[in-house]
Amino acid sequence: MKKQLIIYVVIILAFVAYNQFFQVQDERVNSVINILFASFLFLYIGYVAYTVLKRLKDTGKK
Repeated sequence: MKKQLIIYVVIILAFVAYNQFFQVQDERVNSVINILFASFLFLYIGYVAYTVLKRLKDTGKK
């Protein structure tokens, strides 16, 4: 579980670093990149939640 949280923190830091330092000059392209980045963040947190629920279900059967 710790591995997934570290990866999530790295992705968030990459998102913040992109928005602070590496933005594309074209506003449309920048918006598309931000939307894709945010979508990936939500997808990954969903994966982490699924993993947690799966582990809780498996430990409940024992």
